[in-house]
Order: sequence, then C-alpha cells, then structure tokens
Amino acid sequence: MNYPNRVFATTKSLLLFSTIFAAMLLIFAASNARSLHAQDDQPKKSADVNAGIKISSEATAKDLGLPLYPGAKPQKDTKDDSSAANLGLWGNSFGFKLVVLKLETADAPDKVAAFYRKALAKYGPVLDCSNPPASKPQDNNKSGKLTCDEDKPDAGGQLFKSGSKEKQHIVAVKGSAPGTTFQLLYLEARAGDHEAM
Repeated sequence: MNYPNRVFATTKSLLLFSTIFAAMLLIFAASNARSLHAQDDQPKKSADVNAGIKISSEATAKDLGLPLYPGAKPQKDTKDDSSAANLGLWGNSFGFKLVVLKLETADAPDKVAAFYRKALAKYGPVLDCSNPPASKPQDNNKSGKLTCDEDKPDAGGQLFKSGSKEKQHIVAVKGSAPGTTFQLLYLEARAGDHEAM
C-alpha cells in the first residue's frame, strides 16, 4: 500500500489506540498520585506526570508547518469523509503527533509539487521519493537522517519528504481530472524529556 493511503487507512486504528492509551495514562497518573500521597511524611520531590491526548478532525497550516497552496480546497473521498486529522499523544518520556490534510486544486501537479518542494526546503534537504536514490548497505538507519525507506507515491504521483526521522514533513501530489489532489503530513515521534507536543 502506498504511503498516503497507509496513513489514511490507519487513522481509525490510531484513534482507537490513542483512546486506549490515554485511558492507560490516566490510570498510571492516578496510581502515581496515590503513591505520592501515601508518602506525604517523606521529603517531597516533584513527580508531576505530563501526559495528554489530542484527537481532532481539523488541521491548519501552523499544525502542519507548511503553507496551504493558494486557492486549494479540502478534498473528500466521500460526503462523510474528513479532509483532515490531527492526532497527538504524549507523556513525560515520549510523544507522537500526526497531522494530515487532503486538498485539491485546479492547478497542474508539477506546479503544486514545485510550490511544496520550495516550502519543504525550510526543514532541510528535500527527498524526492518518486525517484529515490539507491540505498547503500553502509547507510546507518539509526541516524536521525531522513530517508525514503519503502515509501513510494501512488502510480503517477510524486512524494516528497523533509526534516528528520523524528520530525517529518511529507507531501504527496497526484494529478486528477481536472487538476491535482495532494496530501500534507506532519509526523513527529520522540522519546526523552521534552515539552508537550
């Protein structure tokens, strides 16, 4: 399955996972608070739990970190479909954020692709996963360097990435009569002590 389709196919699974995980975080936070309360007579240490979840069917250019193509409109596959998703899940030592926006325009795919290649350059080198360079056996996959990996565009489409493995900005562009459909994705996954997403 191609990259943008995989993301949209798993959105419902992510919503279910996020809800279950949020419940687990709340249980953990409650048990942690009870344990801290039981230790009131001991010297106090800060043990705040910073955790949260975000589930929304709205996404903005700010959420994506990319400008919206001039004149583009939300694209829906069906009447009840949402053109956007904004999911976030974080705790003290980890975090996950996925922002997706599907759009369409009457402009040609190459014009949309050129616009987003320029916008993606803000985050570093832009990878063209439509024609990825051959991977070398000595490439260190544990580095923070972004690669195309197995990500490929839909047939006749284009796929661009920029950023790092932890903070990826992805644009998928495909021609469709009478113009172009495209998806903007922001994917962040982190570990360690960082601020809430």
